[in-house]
Amino acid sequence: MHPFAKKTADSVASLGEEKLIAAIRRWLGSASPRAPFGIGDDCAVLPASRRAQLITVDPVIYPRHFDDAVPPRDVGAKLLKRNLSDLAAMGGRPTAAVLALTLDARTSLVWLEQFYRGLAATARRYQVPIVGGDIAQADGTVAASLTLLGEAAGARVVTRTGARRGDWIYVTGELGASLPTRHHVTFTPRLAEGAWLARHAAVRAMMDLSDGLAKDLHALTPPGAKPALDGAALPLRRTADLRGALTDGEDYELVFALAARTDRQKFAAAWRRAFPHTRLTCLGQFVSTTASAPGTLNLADFRGYEHLR
Repeated sequence: MHPFAKKTADSVASLGEEKLIAAIRRWLGSASPRAPFGIGDDCAVLPASRRAQLITVDPVIYPRHFDDAVPPRDVGAKLLKRNLSDLAAMGGRPTAAVLALTLDARTSLVWLEQFYRGLAATARRYQVPIVGGDIAQADGTVAASLTLLGEAAGARVVTRTGARRGDWIYVTGELGASLPTRHHVTFTPRLAEGAWLARHAAVRAMMDLSDGLAKDLHALTPPGAKPALDGAALPLRRTADLRGALTDGEDYELVFALAARTDRQKFAAAWRRAFPHTRLTCLGQFVSTTASAPGTLNLADFRGYEHLR
């Protein structure tokens, strides 16, 4: 669905900012609490937490992250879910979100309502209150940037650093072909899986996959090491090939390093009991940069998505 209306009467310009905010409150419904814990004040009031606080931000921009082929409800859902995936990667859970809109005056009210309906449904599903935001006007632009607040789901937050040479490299789910399979909007953020992994000390480092395994894995690789991946082990999504699994991006799966001395059979069995419907795959190991690794992938031959390049 195209986000711009053909007639002014069908656009946000027919309402103006104040009436549009009132409409947004209606569209969000129970996903947004009353002020001062939600929309209505200069700032929202959030309850204190004794656990480590987390914060992340991600946008959706037309036509960079979605186009006319993506239903607006899916756009709203994707905006929140891609932020939730960041929390999952650190073993976190969401507590609140704020949303900044940048709109052309021609933006369709029907499109925007459906966007908010999708956002609200996803917020209710994951128990994320939408507590505030802002609206700005810019010609030719339809964009939304969501800032998500969260906290550690347990005693530990997992970061991208901490992997060591010899550690095993694992990934959840499947990779590649995110656009043709519509996985880039239908994915489920791995919140429960991330929290489970964070409770295991053998999980040394973790991140989510958004720009493709070939690019993202560099952030997880310890100094003096390189990833030695078995190409045949990569879990391919339907219609995906090896290159797509490494470079397509928008997989929103978790990749993590598991301590070398871990009993991997016991770990895999525990995973299957906890998540019988979520695939878990060992891709290889981190090895010394000077080590010979015959039969493994040379990631220098692959490039994931990189902004501004």
